[in-house]
Amino acid sequence: MTRHSNREKAMYVTYQNQIKNRPVDELIHDNFTEEEETDEYILQVIRQAIENTERYHGYIDEVLEGWTFDRLGYIEQALLLNGCAEFDLKQESMQVIIDEYVRLAKKFCDGDSYKLINGVLDKI
Repeated sequence: MTRHSNREKAMYVTYQNQIKNRPVDELIHDNFTEEEETDEYILQVIRQAIENTERYHGYIDEVLEGWTFDRLGYIEQALLLNGCAEFDLKQESMQVIIDEYVRLAKKFCDGDSYKLINGVLDKI
């Protein structure tokens, strides 16, 4: 499984945590099958995003102009949280991280949401 595919699954986990607030290990188990090779880095991203949601929420609110994190859709929230987590982990370049989350936004979000994802992650 590619890292991009794993990021997509990580988005699902973070998204589900935002709406259901279930234990992270349950969500990981539900989204990653045992047959697939699990990328430990992506599991770190998920845990980092969920454990630091409030801190990242603050960073994102500072960047958004005339808008707040809470007003964003849950998918956009999940993408931004995971992007912030990857920035904190410092294992990928900033450009790779931004590009990956813009690609996911283009696939899963409405219209121009990818521009918001790009703008926010670029400023953080």
